[in-house]
Amino acid sequence: MVDFAIDTNNLQKTYGDKTAVADLTIQVQRGEVFGFLGPNGAGKSTAVKMLLGLVIPSDGTAKVLGMSPGSAKALRKIGFLPEHFRYHEWLHADELLELHAELYGIPKSVRRTRIATLLERLSLTEHAKRPLSGFSKGMLQRVGLAQALLCAPELVFLDEPTSALDPFGRMLVREVIHELKASGTTVFLNSHLLGEVEATCDRASFIKSGRVLQTVAINENEQQCVRLSVHTDTLSDGLHRKIIESGAKFLSIDDKPGSYGKRFELSVADDANIPAIADAVVQSGGKLFGLTPHRISLEETFLNIIGHEDSGQ
Repeated sequence: MVDFAIDTNNLQKTYGDKTAVADLTIQVQRGEVFGFLGPNGAGKSTAVKMLLGLVIPSDGTAKVLGMSPGSAKALRKIGFLPEHFRYHEWLHADELLELHAELYGIPKSVRRTRIATLLERLSLTEHAKRPLSGFSKGMLQRVGLAQALLCAPELVFLDEPTSALDPFGRMLVREVIHELKASGTTVFLNSHLLGEVEATCDRASFIKSGRVLQTVAINENEQQCVRLSVHTDTLSDGLHRKIIESGAKFLSIDDKPGSYGKRFELSVADDANIPAIADAVVQSGGKLFGLTPHRISLEETFLNIIGHEDSGQ
């Protein structure tokens, strides 16, 4: 059997007549960076709280690091950076980390070195003796990340870890996530910044209305269908037939009156199929004025799976 970091089956949570999570079924492999994506109100926060043992499921099963969510043994191996955090503003940065290290039961001889290392890695060493009340939101987010990594976790939940950060801060967090993966740590990343997910995650699940709709491999998403914009003098029946025979699919055809030539968009399996489209134009006796490929981004995949309707939340 595969030893998953997170393994859930039909996990549900209802509050009276309201369903917050209808079906959370995911398997997160140990050592991977896993994205959790969905619109506001999709049930992401409730799902994470169930995995942390902060909310009791109404139905379904879950294992986190092979243990029941919320068990003391599991929590000792888990780090968590919530999206909405409030820390003791009168504490200095190093005092906050000292407090959390003590709560984890980390020995003094270990915690001092670990705290110093984390402060340096997150560019906070010079601010270690400053009270948190004087920190910007971005600095607080970096302190929160340091807090989440204190126990050298096997699994870390990061909820919108770069939402308040400038480009430097986002790059820093991205580097830390890559380092965590290299060390074998599993990262569960919830983020609205799809560019960050593309840059860091191995796979991602899409959730809507409390139900996981699809899980995709990010590298496969990068390699999948290419959207091809084509401009020819005409779109004859012969050319249309040859394009279909090449394996491409028509996505749209511009039939606006007055436009020069014919413009249409195709979906092809990969770059290797693009020359076949150019050949089809020539073989049908047509003229090729333009052919522009672009890959389908994670944002387009998100909209294709989730839909374009605003959640209203």
